[in-house]
Amino acid sequence: MWLHSGMISTGIREFKNNLSRYLRRLKPGEVIAVTDRGRVVAELRSPSAPERQSVLVGRYAQLVAAGIIRPAVEDGDPLADWPTTREVCLPSGSAAALIDEDRGA
Repeated sequence: MWLHSGMISTGIREFKNNLSRYLRRLKPGEVIAVTDRGRVVAELRSPSAPERQSVLVGRYAQLVAAGIIRPAVEDGDPLADWPTTREVCLPSGSAAALIDEDRGA
């Protein structure tokens, strides 16, 4: 199963039973994620693969390490172009009134 460009995911039993096949497929920049019951427990990289600088911190880093989420393929902030909360003008009123107005009630 392909996770994203350059990453293959396989279960422990499949990896063990086909170790030679997976090692032959390993190319520079490619990662094999070994999973146990759907959670990533190990990652295998070729020694010539460039190390990606890890700037992951906090809960995000924990989620990536646990295999729950994947790090972004592209660098940069995906929310950089989004307006800040100060730039967004919301009408005043209670949340219930705003929801009723939105629903046409």
